[in-house]
Amino acid sequence: MALLPILVAPDPALKKISAPVKQVDAGVRKLMDDMLETMYQAPGIGLAAPQVGVLKRVIVLDIAREGEDPQPLRLANPEIVWVSDEDVTYNEGCLSVPEHYADVVRPAACRVKYIDYENKPQEIAAEGLLATCLQHEIDHLDGVLFIDHLTSLKRNIILRKLLKAKKAAADAAM
Repeated sequence: MALLPILVAPDPALKKISAPVKQVDAGVRKLMDDMLETMYQAPGIGLAAPQVGVLKRVIVLDIAREGEDPQPLRLANPEIVWVSDEDVTYNEGCLSVPEHYADVVRPAACRVKYIDYENKPQEIAAEGLLATCLQHEIDHLDGVLFIDHLTSLKRNIILRKLLKAKKAAADAAM
């Protein structure tokens, strides 16, 4: 397995739509494994392929709490097939929007169909944090960041801070 570089907003690759995978083969499984290792190292609870510069419809996540056994999920071509009428607000963050958090309103529950690690079709029903995480990561596959759910004022403030931090890091490296 290998650690992958995580792209940071406003990297243009994060705004692109990802292509479906034809099947979960050895290459896709390696990508999933590398993404999980990268996510755990970051540390985070979810990661989408576009965040590591791969425009494929692949996400991984693990919402196990500290002290619990890992419960990794690896999903190819995830598609939301149902959402609840009830909404919930979570304070979200993102590995591609480091050190910034904001309240985002999403459906409280959802059902997602996908292809698993063994190339088998599956469906998962989720609520709470798992539902939020699935929706957040699936958004990435369509070029949507959690900050896109905020007002343009809040989004632009965060993007300006990220650009300033990127410039400062580049200047420090010189």
